[in-house]
Amino acid sequence: MSTPVDDPLARERSHLAASRAALRAMREDVEALDISDVSANWVNAQVLARQIEERVKALADLSDTPLFFGRLDYLHAPGSDRAEGADGERFYIGRRHVHDHDGDPMVIDWRAPVSQPFYRASKKHPMDIALRRRFGYTGGDLTAYEDEHLSDPGEAARTSKLLQQEIERPRVGPMRDIVATIQPEQDEIVRSGLSGTVCVQGGPGTGKTAVGLHRVAYLLYAHRERLARTGTLVIGPNRSFLHYIEQVLPALGELTVQQATVEDLVAHVEIKGTDDATAAVVKGDARMAEVLRRALYSHVTLPTEPVVVVRGSRRWRVPAYELEAIVRELLDRDIRYGAAREALPQRIAHAVLVQMERSGEAPDDRVQDAVARNSAVKAAVKAIWPAVDPAKLVLRLLSDAEFLAAHADGLLDADEQKAILWAKPARSVKSARWSTADAVLIDEATDLVQRTHSLGHVVLDEAQDLSPMQYRAVGRRCTTGSATVLGDLAQGTTPWATRSWQEALAHLGKQDAVIEELTAGFRVPTDVITYASRLLPHIAPGLTPVVSIRENPGHFEVRRVSGTDDVVAACRESLRHEGSTGLIAADARVPELAAALTAAGIPYLGPGEETTRDTRLTLVPASLAKGLEYDYVVLDEPSAVVDGEPDERTGLRRLYVALTRAVSGLTVTHAAPLPEQLG
Repeated sequence: MSTPVDDPLARERSHLAASRAALRAMREDVEALDISDVSANWVNAQVLARQIEERVKALADLSDTPLFFGRLDYLHAPGSDRAEGADGERFYIGRRHVHDHDGDPMVIDWRAPVSQPFYRASKKHPMDIALRRRFGYTGGDLTAYEDEHLSDPGEAARTSKLLQQEIERPRVGPMRDIVATIQPEQDEIVRSGLSGTVCVQGGPGTGKTAVGLHRVAYLLYAHRERLARTGTLVIGPNRSFLHYIEQVLPALGELTVQQATVEDLVAHVEIKGTDDATAAVVKGDARMAEVLRRALYSHVTLPTEPVVVVRGSRRWRVPAYELEAIVRELLDRDIRYGAAREALPQRIAHAVLVQMERSGEAPDDRVQDAVARNSAVKAAVKAIWPAVDPAKLVLRLLSDAEFLAAHADGLLDADEQKAILWAKPARSVKSARWSTADAVLIDEATDLVQRTHSLGHVVLDEAQDLSPMQYRAVGRRCTTGSATVLGDLAQGTTPWATRSWQEALAHLGKQDAVIEELTAGFRVPTDVITYASRLLPHIAPGLTPVVSIRENPGHFEVRRVSGTDDVVAACRESLRHEGSTGLIAADARVPELAAALTAAGIPYLGPGEETTRDTRLTLVPASLAKGLEYDYVVLDEPSAVVDGEPDERTGLRRLYVALTRAVSGLTVTHAAPLPEQLG
């Protein structure tokens, strides 16, 4: 009988099959849990049932997603004293922890400390790793492996072909996780602590969005109990973007992270109107916070009359000078307007109780509460410190020129005041044509009245486009927590786009944040990013250009065309390749291109709609391209993209975004001359 040939690939496939079976058993164990005898009441039963349901979802085995993607063979047992002859251990690294019936690990969560060398070990710093193995998959089937013997001085360091293939794998559908391809500089950010805020400046293709999402997953792993109490939130620029990224965290087993836009956070009123650029810039300026504070506290009136409280046959008089002292003390404490208003009747009641005690009575807390509810005290509070509705306050500021002038004196000049005043004042909060910037002002006023709830951690993506007042709105949601701020100053495409991260972080209330810069490009091909970087001296002179580390140069072509038929033809060419195609155009040209695609019989989707094997073309207005990526991009009329913005610098930044959405190939089509900044 012949000796069986050792087949490492077969052994690894066998471990994959056993791991999938173990994960299935873990899920079945949870599904079989009987909570009927452990629930004290109906509420507890509902909470437990919900927790079990979420656990079952987290243990889902996604057939087309590799359960593990790497293996580490340690020279010594992790945590040992590394004595001579100590046995090493082998760990399979994957998206989640999987154990067998005895509790022994079959797959280790990528976030565990023992997994860290998979991302950071090198020939120079092997981190006690003898062998690092990467696995290649086709669909969900393990089809290849690649070894690095890190402790072998005779083996030269080399670039992983499986790693390159995974980075360059065609994209169809929503954004994927990058857990198998995290680089050392990315891993350092991902694993940074919960207590500190991190700001990541990253050019196109550097993976900053993925790093932010993976940091959330890591923090939930390392601080699950704390974040379960305080909550986490991912903030994106628009719904299309959030839809694109929404599957990343569930693929890593994290189902509890909320997603929102800034508009969602400040949705106190219905948005019916828009601002011109000048008004939006003024309303978004941080000076508006002080205007609002002044306007709010102008409602406080120092008392000139005493308060007389009648109880039974006795009359207790709190003189005006004592009331004034109470009011001034509350103002000096700088507490929220609403909290101070709630404290005022208790302070007045306490002054009455002091008089009662001096006269020989022995009042208790119930008497103080009764005095605080006395009609004379309530009337005094209403006159001194009236309730203020935040939306009505902003309504008055934007409608009443005298009221605005009184509280913007020394802050906004006459032209700025005129820019934000409504030409036709609204009659009520409901009938007002509120803009997005107005809603942020109402949110600021709301926080001045009552403290906004703070979360444990907030991820803010595409942060360069926020106004100072929007930064303040986000900062209120993490005053007691931390944040991950992601963005690229070169991609700021709003008139109020931030000029520096230090300035933005100050508005966010996170001045001590660490600023990290990612400059290695994993997504955009070399020729494409080199071409797009011609714009950097004109849009962000101080930024370091992204350097692509892609071995595959990708496809790049600038093509002069005569009309939309040629643009459609370029789309057809791109669709011959595997993966997704994005046709990006100036917003004003989208209807014409949509009609041309329909006439040509080419189905297409809108941004945020999920591509399928049959429909792989997305027609993207340039204003919505930020944060999205496609295997192939056809960029229509760069000059039209620039001209579609209020000023040239913003237009060139919009163009920079559009040029850098391609993963494998870019075709630039133009009938009009190209912008001179592209050379």
